[in-house]
Amino acid sequence: MHDIATIRANPEAFDAALKRRGAEPVADKIVALDARKREAQTRVQEAQSRRNEASKAIGQAMGQGDKDKAEALKAEVAEIKASMPEWEEAEQKAGAELTDLLARLPNIPADDVPEGADEEDNVEMAVWGEKREFAFEPKEHADIGPALGMDFETGAALSGARFTFLRGDIARLHRALAQFMLDKQTRENGYTECNPPVLVNDDAMYGTDKLPKFAEDSFQTTDGRWLVPTSEVPLTASVAGQIIDEPVEPIRLTAHTLCFRSEAGSAGRDTRGFIRQHQFEKVEMVSICRPEDSEAEHERMTACAEGILQALGLPYRKVLLCTGDMGFGAKKTYDLEVWLPGQGAYREISSCSNTGDFQARRMNARYKPEGEKKTRFVHTLNGSGLAVGRTLVAVMENYQQEDGSVTVPEVLAPYMGGVEKLAPQS
Repeated sequence: MHDIATIRANPEAFDAALKRRGAEPVADKIVALDARKREAQTRVQEAQSRRNEASKAIGQAMGQGDKDKAEALKAEVAEIKASMPEWEEAEQKAGAELTDLLARLPNIPADDVPEGADEEDNVEMAVWGEKREFAFEPKEHADIGPALGMDFETGAALSGARFTFLRGDIARLHRALAQFMLDKQTRENGYTECNPPVLVNDDAMYGTDKLPKFAEDSFQTTDGRWLVPTSEVPLTASVAGQIIDEPVEPIRLTAHTLCFRSEAGSAGRDTRGFIRQHQFEKVEMVSICRPEDSEAEHERMTACAEGILQALGLPYRKVLLCTGDMGFGAKKTYDLEVWLPGQGAYREISSCSNTGDFQARRMNARYKPEGEKKTRFVHTLNGSGLAVGRTLVAVMENYQQEDGSVTVPEVLAPYMGGVEKLAPQS
């Protein structure tokens, strides 16, 4: 959500920032709605004040025996009461229109975010790792996966497209990756492990900018709850409506959960394989901090995600997203793209975003600086540390052998019970 006072003070700057994201100018409409709301609000307050004064004067007039004055005052009070609903309705209507308009506008990009239309305009910031030289033609995970227990046919038979059934050691490897990620984030990177609900209400989804714009991308139950598209939603919303003590050190939360996305906006993309599923798992990182700390925390969070890839020995690149490719709620985003030799391409495996106070304003999450009377909005950040299924894909393609087996990365040995290689089964 945007600060209406800032828009009111400098509407031209707001429209210029929206233009960088490819959005049409809307400041004039916002300011006009705000003026209508404030005018109606003022009329209501003035009417309430005069009604109270007149009501008090009625009693005084009656006490003095001035019946004519009392009757005149009663008539005035009746007239005020009759006019108030009109202004109250005008205030409510303008306020609702203003809130809905603001809720559908994307976050303002940070000054150092490059301008661009799509992923072609993203900026490569760094490259890590050596791409493996294969003595054979590397295959895509979807080709070697079935013999290893990655059962696409059963998943589709049970649930439809974009569902997969994992069996045996590959299911264990998937679990091992999630456990390794959690241990890394909690033991080394200072995140507090959480186990949040994966069903949330409208407020949690709205506060984390998933509603109203992205309702079609999520699954909703028959009783109105939402299946989380990422545990960013419950982790970030855990401070909704609160005034927390000044977070001198950022509050860092992590969770490994199931995630669900309808992929409504991704029709036809990655329909083959395990990359884009309706149900998947992710280890999420969330930080809640003071505004002055969010830029440094963004760099730190991204480095925490990079550390997982480095420990697994997976080559990747770090990309700064342009204005046209950033997520709705982000002011700045780094994507980590892992190298998939089977595809011969880098593919996104983590997205780390600083949302500034955009989500905090929507969920009214604040803190009180020490020694100050007024509260301030916190800044919130989120990132994948990492997407478990996509990491499994990356391990399969980078550690594949000519016979179709997959070597287990050394760092996962403590989680695999002695299994060092996934061997194809007949």
